[in-house]
Amino acid sequence: MKRYLFLFAIFVFPLFVAFSQTADRIDVLFNTPELSYEQAAAFVLEASDILMSNQAEAFGYASEKGWLPKNAEARDTARLDGVSLLIMKAFEIKGGAFYSVFQNAHYAYRELEYRNVIEGKTVPAMAVSGEMMLFIVGRVINER
Repeated sequence: MKRYLFLFAIFVFPLFVAFSQTADRIDVLFNTPELSYEQAAAFVLEASDILMSNQAEAFGYASEKGWLPKNAEARDTARLDGVSLLIMKAFEIKGGAFYSVFQNAHYAYRELEYRNVIEGKTVPAMAVSGEMMLFIVGRVINER
């Protein structure tokens, strides 16, 4: 019996803790009315299997790779066009002609809109909520 408890403690219990932490992070994200670029980078990178230790590191990585708009600051409110660029780059989504040439936030937004990943009444400059982020990333993952 002690052996089974030991195996549970070593292998199974950490999975429950990890799931609980992930569920808590998703719950916080879902209830965030406006994400920062730092929060957006952390979530998108994790969803695309690029693991970082914290949000600041995720933002730095995405910024250094050119996956965010040039003027984006970590605490700035994430715009839909900027998040679109981040998603296109992190998930290595090939775009149409204009995105392939310019690879900027505007054409990334247009590409995701064209693919019906972004739906409804949206504009490139609108703030991205956690709920919207979960919806968009979920659609990208489902397309794969």
